[in-house]
Amino acid sequence: MKSIREIYKIGRGPSSSHTMGPVFACEEALRQYPHADRFDVTLYGSLALTGKGHMTDRAIMETLGKDCTRVVTDTKTTDFPHPNTMDITAYQDHDKLGTLRAVSVGGGSVAYPDADIPCIEGDDIYSETSFAEIVSYCQSRNIRIPDYVLEHEGPEIITYLEDVWKTMNRAIFDGLVADGELPGGLHVQRCARRLYNSGHIDESEATRENRMVCAYAYAVSEQNADAGTIVTAPTCGSCGVVPAALKYMQEKKGFSDKDIIRALMTGGVIGNIIKTNASISGAEAGCQAEIGSACAMCAAALAELHHLGLDQIEYAAEVAMEHMLGLTCDPVKGLVQIPCIERNAVAAMRAINALSLSNFLVGTHKISFDMVVKTMYKTGLDINARYRETSEGGLAELYHPESE
Repeated sequence: MKSIREIYKIGRGPSSSHTMGPVFACEEALRQYPHADRFDVTLYGSLALTGKGHMTDRAIMETLGKDCTRVVTDTKTTDFPHPNTMDITAYQDHDKLGTLRAVSVGGGSVAYPDADIPCIEGDDIYSETSFAEIVSYCQSRNIRIPDYVLEHEGPEIITYLEDVWKTMNRAIFDGLVADGELPGGLHVQRCARRLYNSGHIDESEATRENRMVCAYAYAVSEQNADAGTIVTAPTCGSCGVVPAALKYMQEKKGFSDKDIIRALMTGGVIGNIIKTNASISGAEAGCQAEIGSACAMCAAALAELHHLGLDQIEYAAEVAMEHMLGLTCDPVKGLVQIPCIERNAVAAMRAINALSLSNFLVGTHKISFDMVVKTMYKTGLDINARYRETSEGGLAELYHPESE
């Protein structure tokens, strides 16, 4: 497996696969064709169908140059390797220099199926690729998952995750003070500030927990929808889940930033397992691969934060993922707003529920985390393409804001 840095990427929203990935691909095209004076970019699959709402065209032109770039969408071609495929053709003085095919596989990662280009994610640094293998490794050395991460990634990962946590906190703060309407034409009003300030003096502890966690999740997700700076966890579309629950727990229980960093390590390993053995791409496996993965990461991170055992960490992650199985990706108008923002809040609360179950019912679960990851991927591939980030089915098909 790669570094968990690939799970936690700091960058601009609103989409890791539709905004970050294409930008990285365009930057690679500039390196491959430094003398090019014009580019034609063709988007296929999900990039073609929802790229406008995800600001894909805008991000591409800003990277390659607005005056020398033409972006076209091809919704007819079906013979491509991944739902997020794009071709970047370079020209110089009207002569074609070549075409770079790029695949945005999720979480901002990009592959080049037809070119011998080194993977930007770097080499594998973890020999273990399943939770069972990691548990065996940790038990043989009597260590916890964060110690396992430190052994493989070195102390530099702490500094990196400190920046990740600062960025997550900044996204929460900025989202809580911001107000107004999100861009894109759906007329979605920011709600984080309203949620945060709507408490009452006789509010129960349970109600306050729900409100605060949701406020934090909305804050980050709304920043993402407004092309703000966030951290993929594991994607832009699911970026509000992990910071919301961890921020709330830190405030409630007084956990230190050091504790949070160790929790992020455990959550990152869970995301890494999913990305390695399945997918974190909504276009490939539905929203279960994004929000479901984020929920599993968050539940495991919370279990680490409370210093639960390895079996409880597994149970928390498994419960979180299992009950997201089959979740479709149907963003209205291709925007990362409806239903994406609400789903971040729901998933953050579900992660806390998964934590509670893993604490109460330790030793009772029958389904392994590795099994539910495989199930998620098979389920995702079986989901009709209309419900895998194409905006052709579900809410995206039936919701018509212009009729309101």
